[in-house]
Amino acid sequence: MSEKKSYGFTTTILHNDRQKPIEHGSLHKPIHTSVTFGYNDARQLASVFQGKEPGFRYGRQGNPTISALEDKITKMEDGVSTLCFATGMGAIGAVFQALLRAGDHIVSSSFLFGNTNSLWQTAAGQGVEVAFADATDVANVEAALTPATRLVFVETIANPRTQVADLARIGRLCKERGILFVVDNTMTSPYLFRPKTVGAGLVVNALTKSIGGHGNALGGSLTDTGEYDWSAFPNIAANYKRNPPAQWGMAQLRAKALRDFGASLAPEAAHHIAVGAETLALRMERASASALAVTRMLEADERVAAVYYPGLASHPQHALASGLFKAYGSLFSFELKDGIDCFDYLNRLKLGISASNLGDTRTLVIPVSHTIFFEMGAERRASMGIAESLIRVSVGIEDTADLLDDFRSALD
Repeated sequence: MSEKKSYGFTTTILHNDRQKPIEHGSLHKPIHTSVTFGYNDARQLASVFQGKEPGFRYGRQGNPTISALEDKITKMEDGVSTLCFATGMGAIGAVFQALLRAGDHIVSSSFLFGNTNSLWQTAAGQGVEVAFADATDVANVEAALTPATRLVFVETIANPRTQVADLARIGRLCKERGILFVVDNTMTSPYLFRPKTVGAGLVVNALTKSIGGHGNALGGSLTDTGEYDWSAFPNIAANYKRNPPAQWGMAQLRAKALRDFGASLAPEAAHHIAVGAETLALRMERASASALAVTRMLEADERVAAVYYPGLASHPQHALASGLFKAYGSLFSFELKDGIDCFDYLNRLKLGISASNLGDTRTLVIPVSHTIFFEMGAERRASMGIAESLIRVSVGIEDTADLLDDFRSALD
């Protein structure tokens, strides 16, 4: 495989490890469990620590197995570099921990994963002002900006109500204002969408979800796309400015979020995620097609009050999603009509498993208000349009006909 030839998404990921020497001709990068790395020349050790030459220092800041995964994610996102973390929330937390200071201001989509919403509450308690805006319209984001705004944060498709952010227009706005645009790509994955195309400077992926895909490893990542001019970011410490400006952001993130904060990915988890990533495109195509079929069936059933999926023509951002994404993803949510208990419905499913993860090979379902958004409180849930009967579904790779039968039969 030649590095100069352009290959497709799956081919590139499958053969990426072999582009660098691997011990004993292995096709996968082996699991390196050592937490420290020795050098025969002490001067070389010092040079690695000072960033003058590549190398590994200590397991908290990476090792060969994790580095190989980071290189895969970078290629997936068409970025310039990636850092991996212990979880997706660790990756988002790294942005707050390493890049923001008391007195800074961020604008976040008001349609957020519950734990991200909780993180922003923590940030607000530590002196970072957070403004929430309906990111389906760039005008709302623009109205929320202040002179102290350091970044804008959105999810591609919101979890669980599937609102689609006005990504391209927000990207242009951030570029005009010199603001860092951070996009959580978890719900779409790099196969369905690359946030770099809309000007995102940093891309978040919860590797636990579709990229790893098998529910057997936690992980998260931040990818620098090369689209943001880090010389415009006011919070870079002087000692990270020894490198070219394009490297400032990731240098500070690696030091402040991995070295200091310690949200490091384990090498065993990195290996599981790297192997799972090889089938990302195949799984996303299957799951997206099944999700579209199931949501069309549910929408046509008189016992269903509402279905939220960008692939449906009735979705408010259907046209926007159609112009952005290769497909509409594996996640949808729906509400049952009054008189149908959501718990009873879930218990009648034979294939849908009541569980809190998403992006798995198996179809997972969860009553949103009573679980992952319960801590948020009724008032905040109502402001996000989350009904008490809302069911979130993460479609797996089961046969589409079997899923259709399962979700239909549970209504009887």
